[in-house]
Amino acid sequence: MPSETTEALFQRYGPGYRWLATVTVMLGTISAVLTTTSVNVAIPDIMGAFGIGQDRAQWLSTGALAAMTVGMLLNAWLMTSFGLRRTFIGALCVFVASLALAGVSPNESVLIFCRIIQGAVAGILQPLSMYTLFKVFPPGQRGSAMGFFGMSVILGPALGPTLGGVMIDQFNWRYIFYVAAPVCAIAMLMGSLFLPEREEQGARLRFDWLGFVLLVTALACLLTGLSNGQREGWYSDYILGLFAIALLAAFSFIVWELRAPQPLVNLRVLANAQFTGAATVACIFGAGLFGSTYLVPLFVQTVQHLTPLSAGLMLMPAGLVMGVLMPFAGYLADRVPARTLIISGLLCFAISSYWLAQVDANMSFWTIAWCVIISRLGLSLIKPTLNLAALRSLRPELLGQGAGMINFSRQLGGAFGVNLLSVTLDRRTFFHSDMLTSLQTAGNSATAELLRVMEAILARAGAPPELQSAGALDYLGRVVYAQAYTMGFRDSFLIVAIVFVLGLIPAWIMGREKPAAAV
Repeated sequence: MPSETTEALFQRYGPGYRWLATVTVMLGTISAVLTTTSVNVAIPDIMGAFGIGQDRAQWLSTGALAAMTVGMLLNAWLMTSFGLRRTFIGALCVFVASLALAGVSPNESVLIFCRIIQGAVAGILQPLSMYTLFKVFPPGQRGSAMGFFGMSVILGPALGPTLGGVMIDQFNWRYIFYVAAPVCAIAMLMGSLFLPEREEQGARLRFDWLGFVLLVTALACLLTGLSNGQREGWYSDYILGLFAIALLAAFSFIVWELRAPQPLVNLRVLANAQFTGAATVACIFGAGLFGSTYLVPLFVQTVQHLTPLSAGLMLMPAGLVMGVLMPFAGYLADRVPARTLIISGLLCFAISSYWLAQVDANMSFWTIAWCVIISRLGLSLIKPTLNLAALRSLRPELLGQGAGMINFSRQLGGAFGVNLLSVTLDRRTFFHSDMLTSLQTAGNSATAELLRVMEAILARAGAPPELQSAGALDYLGRVVYAQAYTMGFRDSFLIVAIVFVLGLIPAWIMGREKPAAAV
């Protein structure tokens, strides 16, 4: 028996050990989430630095979230094979190396590769943290522990954009990758002291490499097809080929996982209606959280022309509110039916997204900030309740895979949420641009007046007559595109609101199961 078991650590540190373990895994999670959310306010600067468009830049977020999705499925095998301590410290070492490389990346391809590595590590850390809490806390305190731990996931979105904005304003976007390094160092030191070594006896589990390759293939092909469809053509051989490979790989993955002796993901946990409902809501949760965190900074920087720091400060109040409310929501999760809290949270987010669907270039800083605050109020009600309701429906031996599955669902929703919202933004912007352009005719009095005023302004500025008309038309084109871009954002936020309303259906279904039910 290894000396550093959970029981031995409890004997060494006493009842307070569970909080030492909680703070340890919180720091690891904060370091990962901090970097993920810092990048969102840097996207416009990175687009300018490498001369890329939004369809390419969104991979900085989508790639990391997709890698998180895959990384979360590795955690059960890593923990049983190497133990909590080695998995935690090893993952953070890889994370720090990827941060260093990202800070000196010469092009967007290297940067995207680093973001994928960072996402994979973050995917390993989050379910590892949840599993640790379920090991060290008794059932009656797990809801409160989940709420307290939830602050680590929320402090990243609260502080990450602001710290990223400070780094960009004072230095440049490369420095955002160095912010998390000190936190990683502290987490590794505490992990060497307060996390148990491998406690499982016997031979290590075999890893499901076939399932892993099939899943990575399906995700990579589907996300690539969605990202490039607008540019390559949705019915081009390239895009249709990617979708065909993704469909075949996904089907093969499901068939293989149901037959594999040691599957990468235990799909049979989805036979539990409560767990399946929770996984569906988790997918919607991820799409809303990461999608809004991607869209809001992009809008205020590209349409309202705010600085990265201002964009980060706009998100900070919402993150802090969520961090404060998360422990209280965890307290409620132990006492209030899960369906009640989750439905309330979904409605809050839907209302917030519908409000943001009215956004324009003149909407005030605090109006947008309040929209985000209301959305985070809803998410704070959902997260601890969702985790608790999902995991308490499973047998103890399935907790590791259940934790991986619920986090997998949330990150999968986040990856596809950001990707699809990016595609929606591009498609709706082009649609509105074509529509508005078709209205700019000689018979449009508003257009004629705008051109006349601009030509007069250019004439007073000393522009040659031959450039006055061209300059006025160029300005008109910019105005049309800016309005179309704003309308594209409106459509994207409206779609988010609709998805969260539809999320009421699985939330209602999961509430039909009794909390004590187990697969």
